[in-house]
Amino acid sequence: METVKMMELMRQRHSVRRFTDEPLNEEAVKVLQQEIDNCNRESGMNIQLITNEPEAFQANKPSYGQFKGCKNYLVIVGPKGKDIEAGYYGERIVLKAQELGINSCWVALTYKKGKAQGTEKHGEKRYLVVALGYGESNGDGHKLKSITDVSDFKDGDPEWYKSGIEAALLAPTAVNQQKFRFDRNGEKVALRVSGLGFYTKIDLGIVKYHFEIGSGKGQDVWKK
Repeated sequence: METVKMMELMRQRHSVRRFTDEPLNEEAVKVLQQEIDNCNRESGMNIQLITNEPEAFQANKPSYGQFKGCKNYLVIVGPKGKDIEAGYYGERIVLKAQELGINSCWVALTYKKGKAQGTEKHGEKRYLVVALGYGESNGDGHKLKSITDVSDFKDGDPEWYKSGIEAALLAPTAVNQQKFRFDRNGEKVALRVSGLGFYTKIDLGIVKYHFEIGSGKGQDVWKK
């Protein structure tokens, strides 16, 4: 998909916690499952789509953990030590869902882990889940840091670098912390955690995906 359209999807996507009773469109589910299969083949992850399952988010209870009516979710499963991949490929699927008109919310704590479906193979772990569905609204944006808050960007730097950082600032992060930092050396970019925070490695994966899309550079942009 072209960068301009992907950037628009990033701007449109906000966390949604209150969903209608409308089941996911069957054709949309097929397309989303295909994207999940592609991501799992590419990454070695074991991400799973669960539909019409009300127990994990107690969908029949009003506003459980701020959630309402959630009966669909992604289970982000993969080999241990793959936190960055969990974020990277999870966000790729989330943006595909957004393209299909499906709202979402990354969720680490406020769901019933013992009730959630999905399986883990030996050596795998469940990182978190992503709530999916048709929202009562499309959610609200969160306050963004400035480009210079999260990078060494200065006047005269390449436009691709600026565009990548702008896309990264649209990435969902735990409690909207945006605890990341970019530094550029020529055509290569280093990305690191800035400060302490929960789920920062997963956040880095999400941020990496956004930067690659915004910059148009792909995975080769990263400094080893």
